[in-house]
Amino acid sequence: MSNTSMFYGAKPAIFEKAKLLRENMTLSEELLWARLRQSQLGVRFKAQHPIDIFIVDFYCHAHKLIIEVDGGIHRSQIDYDEGRTGELEKFGLTVIRFTNEEVTNDIESVVEKIKQVMSL
Repeated sequence: MSNTSMFYGAKPAIFEKAKLLRENMTLSEELLWARLRQSQLGVRFKAQHPIDIFIVDFYCHAHKLIIEVDGGIHRSQIDYDEGRTGELEKFGLTVIRFTNEEVTNDIESVVEKIKQVMSL
């Protein structure tokens, strides 16, 4: 199986950017990653994963699930985020979003919601 399916044609430059993002995760991303990594939910997640021209915060290929953690800037770019989600959904992927505050203040609810989405 080629990697193309998992990365949806992402180019080498996107992989370089993803590596930098992995090395510089936000506090909220680090908190959620601590709960997702090493298949703690029974499936593998990838952090800062390239998909086509995008880098998503977390991706589970087995469930075709993208998890985005949105900081304050996302309040001012709602249209962009909706368009980006639409583009990712064209690949048959599901996108769920959480705010930084949801992750830092109630990580248990965030993890439960992720589990619910994966059980569909």
